[in-house]
Formats: sequence, C-alpha cells, structure tokens
Amino acid sequence: MYPIAKSDRIPLINEAKYLSMYQDSIENSDVFWATQARQFLDWDKEWETTSKVDYNTGLIEWFKGGELNVAYNCIDRHLSQRANQTAIIWEGDNPAISQKVTYQELHDEVAKLANGLKKLGVRKGDRVCIYMPMILEASYAMLACARIGAIHSVVFGGFSPEALKDRILDSKCQIVITADEGLRGGRATPLKANVDQAIVACDCVDSVIVVQNTKGEVAWGERDVWYHDLVAEMDDICPCESFDAETPLFILYTSGSTGKPKGCCILWAVICCMLPSPINMCLIISRAIFIGALPMSVG
Repeated sequence: MYPIAKSDRIPLINEAKYLSMYQDSIENSDVFWATQARQFLDWDKEWETTSKVDYNTGLIEWFKGGELNVAYNCIDRHLSQRANQTAIIWEGDNPAISQKVTYQELHDEVAKLANGLKKLGVRKGDRVCIYMPMILEASYAMLACARIGAIHSVVFGGFSPEALKDRILDSKCQIVITADEGLRGGRATPLKANVDQAIVACDCVDSVIVVQNTKGEVAWGERDVWYHDLVAEMDDICPCESFDAETPLFILYTSGSTGKPKGCCILWAVICCMLPSPINMCLIISRAIFIGALPMSVG
C-alpha cells in the first residue's frame, strides 16, 4: 500500500457537510434538488415541478417544464471569467503526447462541429453514433450533439462490427462519428474498417464522419466525410438551443452479454443535477479542469 500524502489544501466538502447534505436530500428531496439546480446551473426557463414520481406506474419526472442546455452549462457560462483557463487536459496512448484545451478553444471546436452536424442535416432528436478512441474529438462530438439537441449513442470502440451494427439500427442513427484507427499500447484498432462493415446493413446512416487520428489507410465511400474538412469551413459560433429538462440527452447500451443489448435513455436533468450535486462536484467544476486519462476508446 502506498501512503496517502497529506494535503494543506482546504477541502471543498468535508464528511460532516456531506452527511448533512445527504440527509437533507432524503428528508426534503424536492427542496434539496431545487436548491442544487438553482445554485449550480443556468436555466433558460425555471421548472414547474421539481419531481413527480409514481413507482406504481413507473412515472418519474424531474424539473418538468424547465429548459436549459447541457453544453451551455459545461462551456459557455464559464467563458466570461475562464475563457483562457484550461478546461481539458488530454493524455494520449503515448504518455509523452498530451494537450491542454482552454474553455474558449473547447467552445470553438464544439461550435464548429455542431455547425457541421447541422450542415449534414442533423436536428433535435436525431441520433448520432459515436464510435471513437479516447481523443479530444470524442468530447467535442458529445458536446456538439448536446448543443443542438441531437441524441448521441456512445458505442465502445472495442466492440465488433456486428455489435456496432445492432446498436446503430436499434437507435436508428443518421450519423456515425469515428476515427481511422484507435490506439492502445501502441497497437492500432481498425475503427473505420469496423464501421464500413457495420453500415452495410444500416440504411439509416446518411454520413460517416472520420477523424484522421493515426493517418492509417482507410477505404472511402460516398457516405464518408473527413472530420477536418467538415469543421474547416464552419463558423465557431453556434448558439445553444434550449430544451426541456426531460429531453433525451444520450443512449447508453448494456453489454449484451446476457441477451440483446438494451438501450438506456438518459435525460438532460439527470446529467445536470443528479450526478454532481451530492458531493458538491459542481464546486470542483467551477474551478474546472477536466482530466482525460485515455486508454482504448470511448464507452
């Protein structure tokens, strides 16, 4: 066991505060979550009801009637004070390769891809499959979808063409975003080749956006679009659209090891409020640096 070094930094939350917040979330659930939502998020329209839960019918709603944008809360609201602050620290498969991305750079890259998706016909509610290695463009892709209201479906880059095909068809994805290859331990994974095999049976796919990651050779078809060509001609301004808190944000599939993969649809309100608040993660995000320690692939 390695000894835990003592720190002279003041913690953002201590055990007593955490336990107090947890108890409050149990005893005064609606008041607690409404407070968290107002304190840590920017809303375009406040909700009508904090929650509505009926376990007998399976009805569960959070912040019904409230409107916001996930990408705005992740990026735009920080620009006035933190535009030049590091938002992401990315480390590649080779530890010697890393990159820092500021909030302004993140905003611009996400906006350009969002505009590129719109050029390809993507609109609110359309599904976009993300089958990528752990590279910066994967983060840009998820945030770009959120910016315009598209629903992204992340598929693990280690899955086979058959597994990818099943997930594309189930959610009827119009766009697939991938890379020429992924890297793990210096070994290449043929992501684009896997996509080519998968979409033979996927008439729903209109375009495949390909990131030139390793510059490995790939086959090229009429549905294929280079990522760098797509964003090169796009403007770095793409206003965030406002969506109801119950709007689907992304689809995450089970592994399929016990049967047909089942897609779980995650809503905007869940990601914005349910995950960070209990441990005051938003306090950490307000000083935000997101560290990407990147192994094989997204998912």
